[in-house]
Amino acid sequence: MQNELNRKVKDIDLRKKMSLNELSQELEAGGGFVGKKVGTAVNILEKMVQDEDCINFLSFPACIVATGCRGVLRDIIKKDLVDAVITTCGTLDHDLARSWKNYYHGEFDLDDIELHKNEINRIGNVLAPDESYGLVLEKKIPPILKEIYGEKKEFSGRELIWEFGKRLNDDSIIYWAQKNNIPVFVPGLMDGAFGSQLWMFWQEHRDFKVNPIQDEEEIS
Repeated sequence: MQNELNRKVKDIDLRKKMSLNELSQELEAGGGFVGKKVGTAVNILEKMVQDEDCINFLSFPACIVATGCRGVLRDIIKKDLVDAVITTCGTLDHDLARSWKNYYHGEFDLDDIELHKNEINRIGNVLAPDESYGLVLEKKIPPILKEIYGEKKEFSGRELIWEFGKRLNDDSIIYWAQKNNIPVFVPGLMDGAFGSQLWMFWQEHRDFKVNPIQDEEEIS
């Protein structure tokens, strides 16, 4: 056990005009709870980016795309710091919705019954009115699918996501993914509002196909 006691916990020294990197290193040296993990994560990311032989995958859950963290994820992709993205269908839902409409600050303990009466959805402490989520996706996705379908009938999931990225503005995660040729893989492409719109489009366009095997081949 003596080998476990080889590094002392150091008090964090907050100074004027500290850089973010200096702060992260102070947190890491502080050695406690989540603060240490922030510093450790910065060090790992730095090594990943600097190692030219390292293939970097960025993976994250959809919920943080409903928050301001979307901007961090977008900038990581915009700066070409990763080679591929693996995420969930909800990421597409929120990225598309926030490209067209706004989400708002809320609280965890808001009355969900009252929110529902006012056609407002709650994602933790983030609020998304119906018009900013379900309704805008139902309105915007079908015309894009129709345009894409006019060019090609069968896609991999990654190809389809890039096609949507081409048609979004530059605050979007998938816009920058296609711009920088970074593949976005969504294994559960049907598991969200985006997937529901694919299924509804397929009802009247039976030759429209999304082939997940192509994604599997590309990942391998």
